[in-house]
Amino acid sequence: MAMSKGFKVLEKSAPPNPYSIILQHRNKDSALLFESQAVVSLSSQETDTLRKQYHKIADAYGCLGVLQLNSGESCMLYLVLVTGCSSVGKVGDTEVFKITQSQFLPLFYQSQGEDKVSEVRKLLNSGTFYFSWNTGKTTDNLFDLTLCAQRKGKGASHDNRFFWNRTLFIHLIRFGIDCEDWLTRAMCGSVEIRTIYVGHRLARAVLISRLSCERAGTRFNVRGCNDDGNVANFVETEQAIYVDDSVSSYIQTRGSVPLFWEQPGIQVGSHKVKMSRGYDASTSACERHFSQLKRNYGSIYVVNLLGSSMIGGSEGEATLSNAFQKHLNDSAHNDVIQIIFDYHQEVRGSSIESALGKFKKVVDKYYDSISIFSAKNIDIYNIQKGVIRTNCLDCLDRTNSIQTFIGIEMLSIQLMLLQCIDKKQNVNRFEEVFKQMWINNGNEISKIYAGTGAIQGGSKLIDGARSAARTIQNNLLDNSKQEAIDILLLGSTLNSELSDRTRILLPTNILHTSTPVLREMCRRANEFTQPTNIRITIGTYNVNGGKHFRSLAYKDVSLADWLLDCPNSALVNTVNLKDHPSDIFAIGFQEIVDLNASNIMAASSDNAKAWSEELEKVLCRDASYTLLSSHQLVGVCLFVFVRKDLVPHIRDVALDSVKTGLGGATGNKGAVAIRLVIYGTSLCFVCAHFAAGQSQVSERNADYTEITRKIAFPMGRSLYSHDFVFWCGDFNYRIDLDKEETRLLASQNNIQRLQEQDQLTRQKSQGLVFKNCFEGDITFLPTYKYDLFSDDYDTSEKCRAPAWTDRVLWRSRKYTIDPETTSESAKGKLLHYGRAELKQSDHRPVIAILEIEVLQVSYTKCMEVFYEVVKDLGPPDACIIVQPVEDIDSEDSIFDDNLMSTILQELATYGEVTLVRFIDDHTLSITFRDGQNALAASQKGTISSSSIPLRVTLKSPNWIEIVRSEVNLCTNNTIPLFGEVSAERPLRSAPPTPRRQQPSRPPAPSPTPLIPSRAPAPSPARPPRPAPITPEPIVAQASLSSPPVDTAPPPSCAPPPPPPSSSTPPPTAPPPPVPARQGAPPPLPARPRPVM
Repeated sequence: MAMSKGFKVLEKSAPPNPYSIILQHRNKDSALLFESQAVVSLSSQETDTLRKQYHKIADAYGCLGVLQLNSGESCMLYLVLVTGCSSVGKVGDTEVFKITQSQFLPLFYQSQGEDKVSEVRKLLNSGTFYFSWNTGKTTDNLFDLTLCAQRKGKGASHDNRFFWNRTLFIHLIRFGIDCEDWLTRAMCGSVEIRTIYVGHRLARAVLISRLSCERAGTRFNVRGCNDDGNVANFVETEQAIYVDDSVSSYIQTRGSVPLFWEQPGIQVGSHKVKMSRGYDASTSACERHFSQLKRNYGSIYVVNLLGSSMIGGSEGEATLSNAFQKHLNDSAHNDVIQIIFDYHQEVRGSSIESALGKFKKVVDKYYDSISIFSAKNIDIYNIQKGVIRTNCLDCLDRTNSIQTFIGIEMLSIQLMLLQCIDKKQNVNRFEEVFKQMWINNGNEISKIYAGTGAIQGGSKLIDGARSAARTIQNNLLDNSKQEAIDILLLGSTLNSELSDRTRILLPTNILHTSTPVLREMCRRANEFTQPTNIRITIGTYNVNGGKHFRSLAYKDVSLADWLLDCPNSALVNTVNLKDHPSDIFAIGFQEIVDLNASNIMAASSDNAKAWSEELEKVLCRDASYTLLSSHQLVGVCLFVFVRKDLVPHIRDVALDSVKTGLGGATGNKGAVAIRLVIYGTSLCFVCAHFAAGQSQVSERNADYTEITRKIAFPMGRSLYSHDFVFWCGDFNYRIDLDKEETRLLASQNNIQRLQEQDQLTRQKSQGLVFKNCFEGDITFLPTYKYDLFSDDYDTSEKCRAPAWTDRVLWRSRKYTIDPETTSESAKGKLLHYGRAELKQSDHRPVIAILEIEVLQVSYTKCMEVFYEVVKDLGPPDACIIVQPVEDIDSEDSIFDDNLMSTILQELATYGEVTLVRFIDDHTLSITFRDGQNALAASQKGTISSSSIPLRVTLKSPNWIEIVRSEVNLCTNNTIPLFGEVSAERPLRSAPPTPRRQQPSRPPAPSPTPLIPSRAPAPSPARPPRPAPITPEPIVAQASLSSPPVDTAPPPSCAPPPPPPSSSTPPPTAPPPPVPARQGAPPPLPARPRPVM
């Protein structure tokens, strides 16, 4: 049966409010009504009755779901339809289609937000999204695009990692609609299917690349990994051959280097690589990545194609490659085999063919331990036990070449297992087809990530044109594409204050639940959080362009006197730094380079690197610290160091900067900001340098306003949306007294009189700057301006007046919202505010030590509270059914005007009614605005009526199960390729993954291997098919539980725990062993070698 436009959309003709449409399908008796942000299923009788009021507005091949977009406090809904598609090919009864045209129908009158939707539509129409359609009569989908053949053989239904429109299903699930009947899953990547005849048999050659949606984005916007261990451009590529009822499949993966790195700025030609976090700050994420890989794929073999030369354009690549190797060697996953192959160097020294020949000698010995999957019907003969993970910088061109080579190498084994190798021409035919398919596959993946086809080295003209196109696309056009990807994957959780708060407190798989649930979870946060105090040290220092860590004239004074020992020099030392060192150091510098024209255009980072190394050396005197992140804008630079034991509890680190020099054109003045989340609390550190000059107060105020307005972080986070904001820097506010009087008062240590005329204090008291921010009492002399290496204020010709230009302030969001009930530590308790006597600059450094309250989240308790909230708030569809208490024989409708008036009048006491439907003459469906209203109405049970007693029941009494299915849709449900499902461990506060016991490398084969090593074939005759392997038992997904009590949030792949009432203890007995086979299987035949 050919694919046709089976979907029809009807719009209400000349409708009054609310807006209403009906979705019909040619092969279904029922229809869907979308009205008042609700979805209901209509019977054929209801549809026929209502249809007279509607007219057709669209036809479609399929429906992808409902896109939810935030617009202030309201939510805009769009019905997403596939209106154009082209067939890619068929496998069995399943046909695969590429989406070429889509339509977004607003489920409201207004069309605001159209620009955002048009970008998402452009993304869906780009030719990289696919869906499958079963043409047979059975509902069992033989060929699911999100699943490889081996996982399908283990009973998996779909893989959420590659299910790109999963959030579009949520709206329909919420209203109890069976999405399998109405919606289709879309996968992003590449699919190619070719038909090849092997004698009288028909074979399907299939090459599928599945792009993960866990960390999706464009080339320069998304690099490296995130805190959950998901990497950019992670692609699972499956090379499969289907012959009759047999299949042979081989999987490879690619993905960005699993560290925190980026390529900032305009990228042309050679690309600089910046490690965006310190070495130790990447350890946890790297270990999570390989833990996930091992769980999902078995044994991992890393092929690293990055450059290794520290000279020339590949210096950044070599730094990244060395860091990757060191992390892997130092981690619990050092049993992962690494193949280091500098692709460019090898190809440059010879030809591609000889380089690949050299690579073959290295990788060939690992093929046997990885193996290939093969099956016939439900009988599994061989299984793949591991995967090769290939990476270069972009995971595009070099990776394409290596994966093509490996795929062609394994092709002959696949053909052998399918008994299709009796003629050499068959092998040649398959090789020719798959080589072209691999070229097309590389182009498609490259278009998704980089915007152009792959650079293959075949034509210098084509490669040059594509390279130029990439530069334009990646630097100028990718931001809008990145926004479209975020909207498609995140939808309603993208930009809102509520979303930002829930992302900090809650696991990722419940962030898409309804707004009332999320609000209630935030309100009840104290039930699953535990406050604890941490100590933060903030320092600021204008170093006047110098990089001297120790003054030549004062060799006994060092950075430790400022950062570690400053409280000791105070008259009263109330800070016990020895027993309780600071947990976080945020250290800001100004004029870290000379503010000349060349540095303003392209500032050197050499001074920043030198300061970073020296700071880490000094800080580690009392405790073990590591650089979390740093950011530089010309002369302004900010470093954040954290105690190493806190690194696993820190996530969502992001950077931003704002230029304010010359009206925002240059960075000689401006600010840098670093934000992070520690436990369940968000912090933001800002280091700024405002306009100079005694009388430029309004310019400084304008700098502050511009910085607070422009600083923005991913997911729409603004500066003051954070729980705590810490300001430090050279704000350049002066003292409104003449020079001589200022000097005299300073010499008399009359700090109170000077502070009365301090510009910052005055402007702050008027609410013009730093509103709701706190600063400690100033008990130290002005920090500006001194003669170098001297205790004398400026004696130069300009003779500038002393001033407190260097300051530290902070702001507590909780105190700003509710100052009455906020504790001192939740406000921020100042322990010390002073200056140090470092004399190598014309400024003195300032330091502030604070104690603040952060929230530790118990994610087990969080899920318990979540299901309590879901139970209390009622069904998400907010729908009740009204029927007579007793059966009525009359065929006429019982709901006359008087009865309807009575019903609606009584139900109005519970809440706003948004939709009323007559299911039949004796049944009424009523939808409220809120689920609690429906729950309250159903709990009463009856409606008082003078004529007919009526019973009220919930349409969805099992709404907790509906919410659980909604949560499962946003949970990683990947079934392991090899082995069984193991219990997940928490991402943070977790013990390291135990090292796999291996006597040597490569790993020795097990005593009774499932797949023996290849042996030379005794003759070219067709080998017998090995006996099938009994499928391994799979532990049910529901048996996986959340992490125990600690503060570690569950990984995104962990399913949500059930509510306490229905929880079942996990089985304590070990899983049953794989049943033994009768007799040893015949050896896997050797790959045929080409005849010379």
